[in-house]
Amino acid sequence: MRVTPDASVLVGWRKSSHCGSDEGSCLEVADGYAGVPVRDSKVPDGPALVFPAPAWSAFVRHLKGERT
Repeated sequence: MRVTPDASVLVGWRKSSHCGSDEGSCLEVADGYAGVPVRDSKVPDGPALVFPAPAWSAFVRHLKGERT
């Protein structure tokens, strides 16, 4: 994992479909990068954690309760 200090320099951010309607309590991910950038939607110009794509995929599968 690495950190991008200013997530606003990245493009292609999207919120989870499970995001609430309170306009801010969400994680966002950006598409189109070798790694998977993740940021807090309340702080779009704050840092983003960038996960290796296989690690992010495994995390999402785990959340969905899928077995590998």
